[in-house]
Amino acid sequence: MDVVHEKIDLMRPLAFVDLETTGATATIDRITEIGIVEVDPDGAVREWQQLVNPGTTISPFIEQLTGISNAMVADAPPFERVAREALSRLEGRLFIAHNARFDYGFLKNEFKRLDIAFRAPVTCTVKLSRALFPEHKRHNLDALIERHGLKASARHRALADAQLIHQFWQKIHVDRSSTEIEAALKAQNGNPSLPPHLDAGIVDELPDGSGVYLFYGENNLPLYVGKAKDIRKRVLAHFSADHSSAKEMALSQQVKRIDWIETAGEIGALLKEAALVKQLMPTNNRQLRRNDDICTWTLLDQGDGWLRPELVSAHDLDMGIRSACYGLFKSRKEAVDVLRALATEVQLCDVLLGLEKVSAGKPCFGHQIKRCKGACIGHESYAKHTMRLVGALTRLKLLTWPWPGPAVIREGEEAHLIDGWRYLGTARSDEEIHELLESGKPHFDRDTYRILAKHVNRMQSLN
Repeated sequence: MDVVHEKIDLMRPLAFVDLETTGATATIDRITEIGIVEVDPDGAVREWQQLVNPGTTISPFIEQLTGISNAMVADAPPFERVAREALSRLEGRLFIAHNARFDYGFLKNEFKRLDIAFRAPVTCTVKLSRALFPEHKRHNLDALIERHGLKASARHRALADAQLIHQFWQKIHVDRSSTEIEAALKAQNGNPSLPPHLDAGIVDELPDGSGVYLFYGENNLPLYVGKAKDIRKRVLAHFSADHSSAKEMALSQQVKRIDWIETAGEIGALLKEAALVKQLMPTNNRQLRRNDDICTWTLLDQGDGWLRPELVSAHDLDMGIRSACYGLFKSRKEAVDVLRALATEVQLCDVLLGLEKVSAGKPCFGHQIKRCKGACIGHESYAKHTMRLVGALTRLKLLTWPWPGPAVIREGEEAHLIDGWRYLGTARSDEEIHELLESGKPHFDRDTYRILAKHVNRMQSLN
């Protein structure tokens, strides 16, 4: 969340804010009601409540939760007609809300749609309650009503909930000293904003070096694995961008726990990320999922200078050890499509490529449309056809494993052990290297190959 961090002045004007919306995603869903309680330094209080036509349908679930129906907002003004009024009530005030990320993010997006820049210092009463009452586990509004004897007039209506937040603010100023409150506000305002269900103290624990980080949801469900040169900076970037990215907003709302693994450098982080994504299968990782069906083209000698492509699965080939491997494809269809494109580009024969079957002595379809130079009917030698094929495939050729056995890439105190482009693991001692060598080789992995191929000049043979 894009929050303004500045010194909190307890005597400044305050705005206690609550919104009702059509859903939980600020970039997609819209506001249906705004409630603001303004409090001036002299104690004067003004209240404002406004229904808003969201321009979209309110679902039965949201209608039941908030009590706001489609009929109620049908004649209400859209946000653009109340934007200036809302802005005038918020400008120059400390923005106070319960789960402030939610309300602040929605308002920022509504103003952004109107090309209005909205920024405000923000205080979250969820975090404030946690800081002042750490002995309690629950800090939602219902828990605060019960714990502090707050008076609720209409739960889940915007102004009523804003009034509850104001009551809580008044209550803590009776029950706790100004020193305690100032310390809690300072600690909150001095740290980057995190989802309310994460302990703010994690900001101080996050390392600023290379490694991978892991987001977990309910029941320790793996949500996301990422890599970073600076773990702390990258993790916090997820949450600072959640108001402008539907993907980041959805992810931040699900995160219940963060773990990380530090590495000596970027290569280790890349390798660890690729391995963990395949091991954990996080719901939000798309690019590094398992690729067990990876295949490649090889060339079979048919005699008389004719080399015919053959598609081979990674399971059936010691990938990277053979010298003639071309391309890494997720499916047979992808591989065939690439080969057909090359055939068109350099006028190859589909029959000699194994992509078409015809009777002996008959031309392929490509020759009939003047795309094939006629190797299928003797108008071109097999050798010339093969030369163009090999030339076209060269851009796809995999690097041949350059060592007779395993090799290492060293980063600081870590040694990344590789054998035939397969990542065996990372060791910090000779004993760990020996253990990894005895553990066997994993399947060939396309993502690991692509990482390692960029750093082949850093490899050292173990032999």
